[in-house]
Amino acid sequence: MGNNIIFYIRRNNIDDLPGGLTRMPKYTIVDKDTCIACGACGAAAPDIFDYDDEGLSYNILDENQGTAEIPEILEDDLMDAFEGCPTESIKIADEPFDGDPLKYE
Repeated sequence: MGNNIIFYIRRNNIDDLPGGLTRMPKYTIVDKDTCIACGACGAAAPDIFDYDDEGLSYNILDENQGTAEIPEILEDDLMDAFEGCPTESIKIADEPFDGDPLKYE
């Protein structure tokens, strides 16, 4: 899956995740230069991804800027979309992308 990794950090006295891990914020963006408009992400995560006039995917939460934190309730859908993207166009990080899908590559 390339360099796209979701990170968790260990904190003392926090039991909200197994092993004392705590949730880190998640951000996502679509690299429209590599998107092939297959529709997989919109099917897996319709509350996160939609398609522009050319059929290319984008993050609807922030107009594909990668600056809006993904709500925890949508994280499973995000991971399904990420894992189902045949071109690895969906990028995920624990910090904002600021409009640049290649920021952490």
